[in-house]
Amino acid sequence: MAGRYAPGEKLPRQRELAADLGVTLQPLREALKRLEQVGVVEARHGDATRVRDWRAHGTLDVLAHLGPAVLGDLLEARSLMLREMAGLAAERRDELRGQAIAALAERFAGAQDPRVAADVDFAFFTEVAEAAGNLVFLLILNGIRGVYFEHLDELPVAADVAGLAPAYTALADAIVAGDAPAARDTAFALAEAQRRAVIA
Repeated sequence: MAGRYAPGEKLPRQRELAADLGVTLQPLREALKRLEQVGVVEARHGDATRVRDWRAHGTLDVLAHLGPAVLGDLLEARSLMLREMAGLAAERRDELRGQAIAALAERFAGAQDPRVAADVDFAFFTEVAEAAGNLVFLLILNGIRGVYFEHLDELPVAADVAGLAPAYTALADAIVAGDAPAARDTAFALAEAQRRAVIA
């Protein structure tokens, strides 16, 4: 991702690469396997391992390695995704899920610590994704969980508990009421307020 090897370029032989990186062959092989899983290298039997264009082939796991440079993109995508999740959750409302979302909104309002608020924020939107009934949204949240919690210092999306708590409550109320337009508008406004707080 840093550009040391260009897309299509062959990586050095494993022994050479291990020596260059100062590791043994076993951890190198495990790392190459993982890089293949996230789409940044391709290993073909009988051929060298080649670098792939991570923008064309990378999975969400690549985000964890890009760091603060992609926070703006990540938060913009989050705003759009949360808007649609909230709308679907309201349209497909489920009483038990609605109660769980409302309870998490209350927990958020009572959070005394930014880390606790962040935990509740992620749990809240995971519950909204569950209520939306869309497995892809859940998997995307799983994919960004690591980035979210590893970069809380750069991602203080839940730091302003007092200012944000009414929006969590309003969003929970809209989902429980089955008001999809209000849920979409409220979720987007909340996520955008969080985005502005981070990138301001």
